Amino acid sequence: MPLSQVSRRSFLVTTAAASTVFAAPLVLPRSVFGANERIITGHIGVGGQGKSNLGGFMNNVAAICDVDSNRIAAVAKMLEEKGKTVETFGDYRKLLDRKDLDAVVISTPDHWHALHTIHACQAGKDVYCEKPLSLTITEGRKMVEAARANSRVVQTGSQQRSDAKFRQACELVRSGRLGKISTVLVGIPGPNHPGQLGPDGDPPPELNYEMWLGPAPQRPYNTKRVHYNFRFFWDYSGGQMTNFGAHHIDIAQWGLGMDESGPISTEGEATFHPQKYHEVTETCRITHTYANGVTVVVGQKQSDIPQGATFIGEKGKIFVTRGKITSDPESILKEPLAADDVHLYVSKSHHGNFLDCIKTREKPICDVEIGHRSATVCHLGNIAARLGRKIQWDPAAEKIVGDDEAAAMVARPYREPWKLEG
Repeated sequence: MPLSQVSRRSFLVTTAAASTVFAAPLVLPRSVFGANERIITGHIGVGGQGKSNLGGFMNNVAAICDVDSNRIAAVAKMLEEKGKTVETFGDYRKLLDRKDLDAVVISTPDHWHALHTIHACQAGKDVYCEKPLSLTITEGRKMVEAARANSRVVQTGSQQRSDAKFRQACELVRSGRLGKISTVLVGIPGPNHPGQLGPDGDPPPELNYEMWLGPAPQRPYNTKRVHYNFRFFWDYSGGQMTNFGAHHIDIAQWGLGMDESGPISTEGEATFHPQKYHEVTETCRITHTYANGVTVVVGQKQSDIPQGATFIGEKGKIFVTRGKITSDPESILKEPLAADDVHLYVSKSHHGNFLDCIKTREKPICDVEIGHRSATVCHLGNIAARLGRKIQWDPAAEKIVGDDEAAAMVARPYREPWKLEG
C-alpha cells in the first residue's frame, strides 16, 4: 500500500514499534540537556508562509518536507546558497522519524494542521503550528490533548501576541483604562481568491495531489483550489474568518481575558459569491456574546469596522492593528502602566519565544490551548454564517446546545484511511 494510504497508527506499528521516540511523554528534546545546544527543527510545508517561518529558524533547520517537489527543490537551493544543507522529504511521517529533530514547524493548509501536530507530538517533537490552529473545533481539542498527553510545547503562529502594540492594547484594556468593556470590533478583509475556477484537470507531476488532499474529501484537481487558494474552500479552510480573523479575534480574546473560554452565543449574517467561484464568506457581520455581556462583532468589508481590533468601553476606545495603535481620548495611551496594573506575557519574537520554551519547558505565549480557543470563535462564526441562524455555545463543555445540525459542524469526517485518533 502506498504511504499516502497508510494510517499513522499502522505506520507506527510497522516502522517504529520498538522505538522509544514514540513513547513521547518520556522523551525530552536534546536541547533540554544543554542550554547552549542547538535546537534542530524540521519544517512541514515550505510554500509562502512556510518560507517566511524558515526565516525565524534559519539557524535550526535540518529537514524540510512538502508535497510539491518544485517547492522542495527551490527551498533546498535557497538554503544551500546560505550555506545550509538539509534533508528533504515528500512524506511528513518520514521526517518525523528523524530522532535528532527537537521540533517541527507546520506551515501547511489548515486541513492538515491537526494530523501533523498530533503525530509530531506523538513522535516526541515540540511544535510550531501556523494559525488557525485547526480546521474544526473537535480537531483543536484533540491537538490540545495530544500536546498535554505527550508533554509537548506547542506554539500557535498567532504572531500578533509577540507584537508590543497588541500587548499594550490588551494590558490597557485589562487594567481598566477603558472602564467596563461593552464591545470589541474585529475587522477582516474580503476574500482575495483569483476568480472563476475554470475546468478541472490533472495535477502537475511535481504535486502529490493525493497527499495534498490527505484527510479532505476527494475532489478533482483544480489549480485555483490548491496552494494559497485552499483558504477559500470549506474542505480545507474557513476563508478570511480563519485567516485574518484568527489573528484579530485572538487579540480580542486576549484583551478580554478569555484565553480559556469563549462566547455563549453567536449570530449574524453573511453573503457569498453569486457565481460560487469560492465557498467562503464574501462579507459578514457576526456577533459573539460572552457571559458577561460583552459582544465581539466581526465585520468583513463593513465600513464601520476597520481591520484590526477596536476595544470600546465606558471611558473610551482603543484601536490596534499591525503597526498602529490609537486611543480616544489620546490620554489613554499616554499614561504608562503602573506597577500594580495588568502586565501580560512579554515576547519580542514569536519564533524566539518558541525556541526559548523548548529549553525551559514553559508554555509559549500562544500555547495550543489559546490557539484552540481563538480558532473556536472563528469556527463558531463560520457555522452561524453558513446556517444563517443564532447558535448557543457552552464554552465549558465545548458543545453547541439545542441545534443538532450546527452541533454536527464542530467536526468533519476524514477521508479514509486518515483518522483523527485519540
